[in-house]
Amino acid sequence: MITVLRAGPLTTVQDLGRPGYAHLGVPRSGALDEPALRLANRFVGNPDDAAALETTLLGCALRFAEAALVAVTGAVAQVDVNGRPAERPHGHQLFEVPAGGIVDIKRASRGVRSYIAVAGGIAVEPVLGSRSTDTLSGLGPARLTDGATLPVGMPTGAAPLVGEAARIGGELVLGIRLGPRDDWFAAHGLFGSAYRISPLSNRVGARLAGNALTRAKAGELPSEGVTLGAVQVPADGQPIVFLADHPTTGGYPVIGVVDDVTPLAQARPGTTVRFRELD
Repeated sequence: MITVLRAGPLTTVQDLGRPGYAHLGVPRSGALDEPALRLANRFVGNPDDAAALETTLLGCALRFAEAALVAVTGAVAQVDVNGRPAERPHGHQLFEVPAGGIVDIKRASRGVRSYIAVAGGIAVEPVLGSRSTDTLSGLGPARLTDGATLPVGMPTGAAPLVGEAARIGGELVLGIRLGPRDDWFAAHGLFGSAYRISPLSNRVGARLAGNALTRAKAGELPSEGVTLGAVQVPADGQPIVFLADHPTTGGYPVIGVVDDVTPLAQARPGTTVRFRELD
């Protein structure tokens, strides 16, 4: 068992999500930074789809009832074990925790979300084939709170991976394919200037702040299906890029779809974002 000593502002259980249920109104959910989750699992010898913890900016603190092999990837943050910086003989993100040990993931110095994988995975009960917390619909385990406990599965015995995670930081350039409602706007406005990540962003969507997009058509749309990476433009003209917990339908027009939203998982408020049109 793992006991949560400090849950942090938004720490959730995440795996690779529950795709295939959008027609039932169920978002995909899953880790926002999927490569970081996969890497953390490989570090401890888990399959890629094992459940781990996703923290948000301020980290969390955990007590391990039994000795464990733990990996932390994603955002760059100091990790202490029993009050001292973690000794990492296996590599930069991989370390051992003794029975009764306390792991404290500090505030992220770069990036936003850290991923904490333990050999054996977080063994909460799956819902629709996934252990992911869905912050929009409420499916899956509840977000972590102080004093909560989490079961750990049996390690597979696979050899851990030793390596380094990708670097984080800098201006983001997101590739976007226009449509289906790009004709509702002066689409060139999307590429004419930079945006910044709004502090109001969350797992549902990254809200952007910048020059408002100008409508070329008046009126309203009936609700339409939306997908991961859809760029919806509400009445104020400020784009929203839908992330893992996005709704499955929406009534505001979608100007285009971003091909890879992974960089937004580690983008702090104020990060500069530009769009690049794809064929």
